[in-house]
Amino acid sequence: MFESLKHYTIEQLVIIFSTPLYTFLILGEIILSNIQDRRFYTVKDTITNIYLMLLNGGIDLLSRGITWGILGLVFQYRFFEIQNPILYWGLLFIAEDFVFYVLHVVDHHSRFFWASHVTHHSSEQFNLTVGFRSSVFQPLYRFIYFIPLSLMGFKAVDIAVMYSITQIYGILVHTSYVPKFRKMPLKLLEYVVVTPSQHRVHHASNIEYLDKNMGMCLTIWDRMFGTFQEEIDDLPIKYGLVSPLENRNAVNIVFHEWVKLVADLKKPLSFFTKIKYIFMPPGWSHDGSTKTSKGLREELRKEKEAIETITESI
Repeated sequence: MFESLKHYTIEQLVIIFSTPLYTFLILGEIILSNIQDRRFYTVKDTITNIYLMLLNGGIDLLSRGITWGILGLVFQYRFFEIQNPILYWGLLFIAEDFVFYVLHVVDHHSRFFWASHVTHHSSEQFNLTVGFRSSVFQPLYRFIYFIPLSLMGFKAVDIAVMYSITQIYGILVHTSYVPKFRKMPLKLLEYVVVTPSQHRVHHASNIEYLDKNMGMCLTIWDRMFGTFQEEIDDLPIKYGLVSPLENRNAVNIVFHEWVKLVADLKKPLSFFTKIKYIFMPPGWSHDGSTKTSKGLREELRKEKEAIETITESI
């Protein structure tokens, strides 16, 4: 067995060993949710998740030669090398998790990149297969964020391996079956690693939850940079997009935001205003007719303050 395994790359071995784990957990979640009549899965949504995963994987494979080649070229100009293997892999994990956090923040706060990432948030379900509902075109630009890792002396193949490993955890937090941790010592985990409760918040379309909890494995980045939001006990999570898709066919799920972006760019506006429509946060508009997540939260805050003022005056 071990003689045959040596012919595989580490990344292939990660896939080989993680696939049975995914299969077992997903089948278990499907069976349990149906027995309990909790309706966490629908056939159409699950098929869509698989379809998006295959599209993402196909683009990743087709573009890998170019992206790995660029990272390999950059690696030649690395600033230093880390000889200790434990230190090497430990630092790679921390650095890559931070890089993903930055990528994720940009995907949420720049409409051009949100147009790709929005597919991952388009499901109105929340289950393990949603973790496979990939941002289809992300492989075409994700490598750019890995360039600093190459300059730090991390090999392209090792970056890919670490990304595959962290993706396993990133997929497993897409579940409603693990509750919010309330007691020690599990509560301590909430301060270090991303938990299913925190990631449920990330997928919520409630205004209070928008653009929160961007970390893949570590929640420390969200706490450091002000993007952390705990799951609120009396605020039920609503999954999907702020403006739900009316047409949920496979093509529209991938391209609907691109279509809306092109429509905005066709408006008789100045060149710089059109540039803003491309790179400003989703929801930005030149006339204020639509709001960003920050604008929506500000409106909600004012509404709550107005209600409190009226209540106090009665």
